[in-house]
Amino acid sequence: MHPYVELAKKTVEEYVRKGKMPAIPENIPPEMKRKAGVFVSIKKKGQLRGCIGTFLPATENIYTEIVRNAIAAATEDPRFPPVQPQELEDLEYSVDILSPPEPVNSLDELDPKKYGVIVVKGWQKGLLLPDIDGVNTVDEQLRIAKLKAGIDPYDSDVEIYKFKVERYR
Repeated sequence: MHPYVELAKKTVEEYVRKGKMPAIPENIPPEMKRKAGVFVSIKKKGQLRGCIGTFLPATENIYTEIVRNAIAAATEDPRFPPVQPQELEDLEYSVDILSPPEPVNSLDELDPKKYGVIVVKGWQKGLLLPDIDGVNTVDEQLRIAKLKAGIDPYDSDVEIYKFKVERYR
């Protein structure tokens, strides 16, 4: 198991069992000291169970970003009830480290297998990670991201950004 995924798993297990966030150690591994947006996804028997993240860094390093987003994915995703202790052994985790978002000038720049998207209209923002099962076209990817943001899926007056991820399972 990759260290990022192991951190997410241990964090969720400790938080769900003990109700507290694990302490952030003084000596964070060097690869976790950089800043980046991070998404933590949790699946149960192949089905999404929680997914929360940040598209820009919100904390001082990837380590803290993983810890916070792992807890949020397990307990704060509004689509699901909080993870219960009896579920822990059935959960699978993935951690996505995001590149900085880049503005999109043409839809030809997008590829739903390679890039995630962020759509923005005023204060509304929606994000969809890349390489999601069942999302095979740019139109579908943008439609879902707009729906997540509460934007009319047929509204073409939106800002679009793309990003890549390093995905760890």
